[in-house]
Amino acid sequence: MKTVLAYGDSLTWGYNPINLGRHAYEDRWTSVLQKALGHGVRVIAEGLNGRTTAYDDHLGDCDRNGARLLPSVLATHKPIDLVIIMLGTNDLKRGIQGTAIGATSGIKRLIKLVHHHDWGFDFDAPDILVMSPPPIRETANVHFGAMFNHSIEEGAMLASMYRDAADETGCGFFDAGSVAETTPLDGIHLDAENTRAIGRGIEPIVRMMLGL
Repeated sequence: MKTVLAYGDSLTWGYNPINLGRHAYEDRWTSVLQKALGHGVRVIAEGLNGRTTAYDDHLGDCDRNGARLLPSVLATHKPIDLVIIMLGTNDLKRGIQGTAIGATSGIKRLIKLVHHHDWGFDFDAPDILVMSPPPIRETANVHFGAMFNHSIEEGAMLASMYRDAADETGCGFFDAGSVAETTPLDGIHLDAENTRAIGRGIEPIVRMMLGL
């Protein structure tokens, strides 16, 4: 049995921008990936609304700092064959960090945490697949527009910067924006079809990295 850990934010949790709830289980990209890979692989969806790569959100109702939480998550689910990291959108939120460079630094921090984690029990360290989120788009939504409209240009740089970071650190890379786009309803989230598209789009590279 192969284990894949998907570490992300609301795009991995399955936030539904249409009804402000959660996408049906079968529509989430992690579920689509699980179904495509079959019973020989277990995909663990570890998504948290508002999660950043490595920055504190003092207005959050829980700890959203991805770097602080990741070691505990890794220890909880080991052994792990592949860690998929899709974070960075919330880093661009007004008052959090605000730049693509900062988000990329956070991704590198997460990669380092995985590489240097104490796996114990002779478990091998997992491979890492860095996934850049679909780019932010302008929205008329007052709440989300106030937080993210100013970061559209920064968000557009994440894919190229994440690709470079993945190359530098020996990780795989996938641009989710190559198969999915965010909704204009809030500028950052995905409708059901676009979140399913990520699961379909990422399957070939996950298969390759797992040796399937």
